[in-house]
Amino acid sequence: MPSTVINGFEYDARTERLVVTFVTGRIYEYSNVPVETYRAFRSAFSEGKFFNEHIRDRYDCRELTRTAG
Repeated sequence: MPSTVINGFEYDARTERLVVTFVTGRIYEYSNVPVETYRAFRSAFSEGKFFNEHIRDRYDCRELTRTAG
């Protein structure tokens, strides 16, 4: 089922970095995300619900979104 909140995400197992792109266009990188969490995220029925319950506010993050200008 397509998410109404998350447009897509990428994971680098070597660095344990998860990059999430939201439908708003904002992009965030989450640090030290275990591969097990990524795998559960990837297979979750609701990506938005999983993100809110298991990733948001649990891992250090920084915004990668570039602003126009």
